[in-house]
Amino acid sequence: MQSQRQVILCPIEDIDPEHGREVQVEVSGRSEGLALFRLGERVVAYRNICPHQGRALSWAPGEFLCEPDGSLVCPHHGARFELVTGRCIAGPCAGSSLSEVTIRLENGMVWLES
Repeated sequence: MQSQRQVILCPIEDIDPEHGREVQVEVSGRSEGLALFRLGERVVAYRNICPHQGRALSWAPGEFLCEPDGSLVCPHHGARFELVTGRCIAGPCAGSSLSEVTIRLENGMVWLES
């Protein structure tokens, strides 16, 4: 990602508190999906890629399998990730982590920082 680039991803209110939201950003000339999740007043962002086989974490465009216990389930092989940390807590990639993306919240908007 280019240095000093700041991009508005979406308004915080557009992130479904139960299911998250997927946004697309351009990285090195190609589109890449990011998964955004609201955790109370906090927002976390990860690349929409499971570390197990590099497949998307979404089961359909913009749709994530978020559990009431605060975890995200990969629809392909059942890996379970803590949304707070991105760490895989069960499944074929246990112990690995999602790739976190640096964001900031300002004036009700989610900004990508790179």
